[in-house]
Amino acid sequence: MDDLIAQVQPMIPALRRYARGLLRDPAAADDAVQDCLERVVAHWHRRRNRNARSWVFAILHNVAVNQLRQCARRGILLPVEDAGEDALASRPMQEDPLIRRDIFAALACLPEEQHSVILLVSVEDMTYAEAAEVLGVPVGTVMSRLSRGRERLRSILDHPDMSDKRSRSHLRSIT
Repeated sequence: MDDLIAQVQPMIPALRRYARGLLRDPAAADDAVQDCLERVVAHWHRRRNRNARSWVFAILHNVAVNQLRQCARRGILLPVEDAGEDALASRPMQEDPLIRRDIFAALACLPEEQHSVILLVSVEDMTYAEAAEVLGVPVGTVMSRLSRGRERLRSILDHPDMSDKRSRSHLRSIT
């Protein structure tokens, strides 16, 4: 048990960051981390001789993906008390939050595979091999997803009006 605590406890801030990046909701991210840690404790004896960090991140990734799928089926829930005008329409006045918002919006436009790889490699500073182990894909797949994801991010950030056109490209114009 001491081994578990010594290895997992320092990972918790990184797990929270990754979960928040994937789920884009602090409360849902904290729930995902909690579920992940419960599974890690319950199944610590099953991890074999794998890298503990990749194993724990893989569990968190699977929990988060399951939550995203569940939310997609249920739709977005908004408490009545949060539905006031201020909760839905407040714009930041400083430049940094605007830039952050643009980056998060651009990340949200990426397919989940590219989004996950960018978060693992760029934010969590994982090696390609570690990210590949977390996602259960070959290293080459991680490299290509990262390359395509970064290129797509650049394109979206350089031409934000183009990202809307691409997402609606399957619709026919009536006019």
